[in-house]
Amino acid sequence: MQRIFLFLYRIRAFLLFVALEAIAIFLIVSNNSQQGSAALNSANQLSGSILNTQSNVLDYFSLATVNKALVDKNANLLAELEKFKRPADSVYIELDSVLSASFQFKGAKVINNSIHHSQNYLTINRGSAHGIKEGMGVFNEEGVVGRVKAVTKNFASVISLLHTDLLVSSKVKSSEVFGSTKWDAADPKRAKMLYVPRHVSIEIGDEIVTSGYNAVFPEGISIGKVINVQPGKETNYLDITLELSTDFTRISYVYLVENNQEQELDELYESSSISNE
Repeated sequence: MQRIFLFLYRIRAFLLFVALEAIAIFLIVSNNSQQGSAALNSANQLSGSILNTQSNVLDYFSLATVNKALVDKNANLLAELEKFKRPADSVYIELDSVLSASFQFKGAKVINNSIHHSQNYLTINRGSAHGIKEGMGVFNEEGVVGRVKAVTKNFASVISLLHTDLLVSSKVKSSEVFGSTKWDAADPKRAKMLYVPRHVSIEIGDEIVTSGYNAVFPEGISIGKVINVQPGKETNYLDITLELSTDFTRISYVYLVENNQEQELDELYESSSISNE
């Protein structure tokens, strides 16, 4: 112990210098918005790089699971493509070229993910340099994941569906009844479907998907299935509980979707005083 104190005494000048430097940097960042913003961006880039390196090291252990998911996804895509093949004995109707070109998709890897807070986020290894923009919808082969919140050059932060401030425009796949899905912070595997009137018939097992009524997600991306329906307490709406399609404990790769007509829709909604959420 005496040797430790002696060593610290010998380098006391260096320790004082480090402490003063730290105080100076803190004062500059705290009292100058430009330097503060630059420091925050640098910290985000550094933390993103560290998380990316950590993710690369751990990737090996999840390759089998990821490959299986990709194989399953490819099989489903092939099955969907079969539906659009022209039957030999029926009339062929071409899809609207404008509709088919409305959405573009990009892939990314999740390098950080939280599920234990009331407001959870993910970090992905793609940023503005890869065409990622704020507001883009995020999903995987299972269903909705979230929405892009902030973007740097090489990374992006995503508001998880497990975030109490995120609302996703939803509908019952079989009946077209629509509402909004929101997480209530109770269980990372469950969420609530809101704003469905009491007189509407909702059945256990009904599949809930994105409605396509906003510019974030295309129609039909899975959100979950109804596992409980009760009359709402002191409200005219049903209390609907969903089991989420997405397993947030094992997200590895995601898709990001961009609506090429989002700006036009936003301008229309703004001029009409309609909220695009």
